[in-house]
Amino acid sequence: MTTFLLVLNLFVTVALIATVLIQRSEGGGLGIGSSQGMGSFMTGRGTATLLTRATSILAAIFMVLCLMLAVLNRGASSGVGGKDILAQPATSTTTTTPAPTPAPAGK
Repeated sequence: MTTFLLVLNLFVTVALIATVLIQRSEGGGLGIGSSQGMGSFMTGRGTATLLTRATSILAAIFMVLCLMLAVLNRGASSGVGGKDILAQPATSTTTTTPAPTPAPAGK
């Protein structure tokens, strides 16, 4: 399950990066999202709206996947043995020394 979510998260991440880079920015950027770059498929405003909506959807999916992965893997790397370190009983720091054994009598 975790491996599937990681691979899905990777694909969503790459798609999110590509969507952000395609958008036209104030300074020009890659500027691929203009109506000239897309041909006559959509107007400039329609392309901007589509890319903005796609970015927000991909960002929401990315955040949900990251939260799911965090919940599934919490405490997995700890050597305590359980998933929750707060559920483990507190260990005592005091040590008890054994009583000295008496020497054998007779010799």
